[in-house]
Amino acid sequence: MIKDNKPLILVTNDDGINAKGIDQLIQIARRFGDVLVVAPDRGRSATSHTVTVNTPVYFSKIKEETGLIIYQCSGTSVDCVKFALNELNDQVPDFILAGINHGTNAAISIAYSGTMGAVMEGCIHGIPSAGFSLDDHHPDADFTMVSDFTKKIIDKLISNGLPHGVCLNVNFPLIQAHEVKGIKICRQASSKWVEKFDFSEDEHGIYFILAGDFYNFEPDAVDTDDWAMRHNYISIVPVEIDFTAHHAINSIKMFEYEVKV
Repeated sequence: MIKDNKPLILVTNDDGINAKGIDQLIQIARRFGDVLVVAPDRGRSATSHTVTVNTPVYFSKIKEETGLIIYQCSGTSVDCVKFALNELNDQVPDFILAGINHGTNAAISIAYSGTMGAVMEGCIHGIPSAGFSLDDHHPDADFTMVSDFTKKIIDKLISNGLPHGVCLNVNFPLIQAHEVKGIKICRQASSKWVEKFDFSEDEHGIYFILAGDFYNFEPDAVDTDDWAMRHNYISIVPVEIDFTAHHAINSIKMFEYEVKV
């Protein structure tokens, strides 16, 4: 167990414990405190807020040294956070960091992201949490620029915290450090994925592989994360758990009904 006067930082991801991105995030996090890592033993991308039930979840400790303990588990990113918060340490983590994801989680992708599922699980527990993603799916992606700015963002997160119930979705465009124009606080772009299904057949039968193209409904809106990234800015979107469409409550009052006794 980690017990120290330093902040305790929980690190996870959805690309798996062997991904280059999480190794980068671990090294950065160690600059700011003691680090507890719990990550999937393999890729768990696009699992959103999935929780494993009625199926055994296996775990093992793979490394321990001063200020660092690393576990892997067979579950999802959210399983990792739940397990860490409830079973692995007497001290509740002060911060939760997820990533650095191989691939963007901007715009509608946040709805599918296992990285952000883990971050939002932290948010549910009132722990300041942030997810970091680079718009590059390559396993050997270059995180040099991402690392420098991630340090700055984590420093501000630790120094200032976050409003209760709010977590961060941080996305980096695939550019060089000298091309970065800055960091923008944005809203999530209104968008969707236009699905494509690639069909084939093997000895087990007909199968499909899901693919698709990203479509932004508002490409010229300058306050969105997608616009920021396309114009060489790092985007930060504040995210909350409350799914209520507060603006629509009055407009759907016609559905209300009260039984008269």
